[in-house]
Amino acid sequence: MKKYLIFISSFIVLYFSYQYLSGMILTIQYDPETGGAGSGPSHLLILVVMATVSYFLSCLPKRKQA
Repeated sequence: MKKYLIFISSFIVLYFSYQYLSGMILTIQYDPETGGAGSGPSHLLILVVMATVSYFLSCLPKRKQA
């Protein structure tokens, strides 16, 4: 259960970081003369990458404390 909680928490942190950074980039690049842009299949790819990184972060071996 502990691995699952670490996985979910790291996934949530990565997801919100992605949302924040992509929002900042889209705001900086906004051009009122053009139409809207769709999210496309790249959004799903980024979610899969974030889930993979979260999984590997949750599987890191515990450090021995001295």
